This record gives sequence, structure tokens and C-alpha cells, in this order.
Amino acid sequence: MAAVHAARPKTIRELHLDDVDLGNRRLTLTGRARPLDDLTRTLLLAWLQHRGRRWPGTANPHLIINQQTAMTTRAVSENWLTESCRGLTATLEALRVDRQLEEALTHNGDPLHLAAVFGIDDTTAIRYATIARQLLETTAEQHDPAGSREPKGPNHP
Repeated sequence: MAAVHAARPKTIRELHLDDVDLGNRRLTLTGRARPLDDLTRTLLLAWLQHRGRRWPGTANPHLIINQQTAMTTRAVSENWLTESCRGLTATLEALRVDRQLEEALTHNGDPLHLAAVFGIDDTTAIRYATIARQLLETTAEQHDPAGSREPKGPNHP
């Protein structure tokens, strides 16, 4: 959810079973319906099968549950959710940020696209778009716009 849909850990923890519509291939994150991609759909199906086998009688409405929450209606704790990433560079938050930046780069730093896709506020969308444009300009500057065959780089100014 963090790597594909840029969902925050809190959003992932609070997802309900009703937020997943496998038949219509939709996923609702923070009240916004999004298309359900093949990777997320495959992982959700595997998780739901595991969840059904492990806790067949649970009444917990949350998508993600564990041994402690299966007998309640509470969401899993943030610590439990982020435990698998502890000590790694790829934390859920880092994956979320990387996903938003990747989308900004793919769409040439369009803040309106970012706001529409991720439901982020204008200020955040503009910040990601600005960073993406700076990265895109830096990359473009590394290529010779005149088409010169002379090598570019630290040893060839």
C-alpha cells in the first residue's frame, strides 16, 4: 500500500475490509476510490486467504489484523505494522515518499496530477512537483542539448 498507493502507515492500519472491492477492482484510501492494480490485488487475495484461515471467526472489520487484534475490533498498532521495516532503509514512510516522487517525475512535475492521484493537499503536491522538476532539469542539463559528441562529465568539462 505504501509502495504502490503511497498510503501512510496510519491509513494502512485503518483500512477496513469494506475498503477493498475486488470485483470492481477498487481500493478506497482515506475516502478516495482508486483503481486496484494487479500487484496489490494479488497481494490482497493472498492476505485475505491467510486471514480467513488464521482467524476464521474474527469480527474485526480492519483489513490488517494480528493475533492481538483478531479478537477485538481495534486496528493493529503502528509499532506492529512498521516492525517488519525496522532497521531497513525502505521504511513504509520512505516507500510512500518515493512513490509520490516517482509519480511526480513520471508526469513532469504536475502538481494537479499528484493531488488528484494521491489526494494530497496543494502545498504538498507543489513541493513534490518542484523537486521533480529540479531533478528533471538536472538530468536534462547532463545531456548536451546541442548534440555535441564530446564526452561530458567530471573529467571532461
